[in-house]
Amino acid sequence: MTEKEFAELADLLYPNVKDVSYYFEKYKDRDVNGEVTRLGPSPTGYLHIGHLMQALIHRLLANVTNGIFYLRLEDTDAKREIKNAGEIAYDMLVRFGLKPDEGYRGGQEEIGKYGPYVQSNRLDIYNAFAHELVRLGRAFPCFCASASGKDEILKRREKELNESSDLEVKDSCRDLTLDEIKANLEQGKSFALRLKSTGDIQKTHEFKDEIMGKRDLRENARDDILIKSNGVPVYAFAHVVDDHLMKTTIIVRGQDWYQSLPVHIELNRAFGFKPFKYAHTPNICILDEESGNKRKLSKRKDPFANVSYFLEKGYPIVAVIEYLLTLLNSDFEIWRKNNPTLPYTEFPFSLKKIGVSSPLFDFMKLNDISKTIISKMTAEEVYDETVKWASEWDKAKVDILSSNKQKLLQILSIDRGGDRPRKDITYFSEVLDLYKYVLPNFEPVFNVDGVESKDDLVAFLKDYQEQYTELASNQDWFDNLKEVANRHNFVDNKLYKQVPTMYAGNVATASKFVRISITGSENSPELYSIMKILGMEECKWRINKLIKYLAK
Repeated sequence: MTEKEFAELADLLYPNVKDVSYYFEKYKDRDVNGEVTRLGPSPTGYLHIGHLMQALIHRLLANVTNGIFYLRLEDTDAKREIKNAGEIAYDMLVRFGLKPDEGYRGGQEEIGKYGPYVQSNRLDIYNAFAHELVRLGRAFPCFCASASGKDEILKRREKELNESSDLEVKDSCRDLTLDEIKANLEQGKSFALRLKSTGDIQKTHEFKDEIMGKRDLRENARDDILIKSNGVPVYAFAHVVDDHLMKTTIIVRGQDWYQSLPVHIELNRAFGFKPFKYAHTPNICILDEESGNKRKLSKRKDPFANVSYFLEKGYPIVAVIEYLLTLLNSDFEIWRKNNPTLPYTEFPFSLKKIGVSSPLFDFMKLNDISKTIISKMTAEEVYDETVKWASEWDKAKVDILSSNKQKLLQILSIDRGGDRPRKDITYFSEVLDLYKYVLPNFEPVFNVDGVESKDDLVAFLKDYQEQYTELASNQDWFDNLKEVANRHNFVDNKLYKQVPTMYAGNVATASKFVRISITGSENSPELYSIMKILGMEECKWRINKLIKYLAK
């Protein structure tokens, strides 16, 4: 076609649209020197942990460069859209301390001069730029989608294209004449808009990814769909138009998008846009239990792929964020060790320190970070956070927490603070389970497996119960326990069939069974303090309960 014919075709396909110069004038350059970056979730489900990691990158990148982080809702897939998913995504970002500076805000009014920040409200803009691309001779209408019997073929072809970018696919409609196009339109046929690729897959050029480094990238040679037959753009087209008008300076996204990069680059060049910087981040993975192989997190198989999982468990927000930072920058742990009191926002985050290989999600490391963070809280802070968690996720526990507040605060205060604080709480949902022995009507489940001589154990417990009284100090309590234990000489009497090393001593063994009688567990905070909190009568009653259990 001639230049004149392309202009006529553009007016025919997209009549009565504004000239793109209108939008260039409307969306002026930003008055900001740092990076302008954005997160663009689709409202097709919950906010994925990978999206949270992306948001953390965006937020920190904007922070360290004095830039802007904005949120754009990419809702062009109406068939998969889930009600309120956009609002949930925004709410999660805010709750995890990653609030965008501008853009989409759930049900609230948008903030910023570059909106609308919801793609379904930008169709007039996309039509204007589609008109421009047709006028430039770089896009054409494809009528195949509406042709009889072609749907299945098209779906299969799109699948093949998505699996590899190293294909040269020229759509049959690219060579239609203006008259042929008019004839199709007169017959009422709908059309999809396709890119008229000029690339050569035999040619490569050097491309620098901000994370992956320099790579050889093949040119795009596929006539990809830009706007579907329903008038809605695909990601490639919408992102190029939106990010250019919104003055995005760097596109940070998952490695899955890397294979689509050639068409995105060609689109930028077709419009004559200044190319963006791209940074493709690794995916968070897990070892599959069935195959033992490394795989991406699955929405279907992995409940913790949903970021609300961590809220429901009661992890401190900052624990999840700092764990993600260990995946992103390997030197974060060293920095945290050297700066134990600084907020993570002071960490000198860098894209260049993000590894190329996909990290495995490690709950053990997350739990260690969480325990450390909770151990530094005051008893009041732990209690308040537990109430806050219960108020949202388990309301039945709010009354229990409230009616036992003083005893819980006393228990939480044991071994808290100092250089080596107690680290037994992983998340707030387990607080009541950990300290259930301070609750009224506590019914311990005793475990005395391995005990050979229950008579000897009963004799010791009776002796200890009869003479037990509240003592002034931990040392007095220990000396008293030692005195009673030595009267029974557990080791010589072979209380165990085989004496475990950790209990190979009278006092250690005696302490173990007193602890079991009081708390129902072999592990607890300092036993003297627990017994003092519970009171003498309660402690004697619990010891007697174990005696009765052994006598059965």
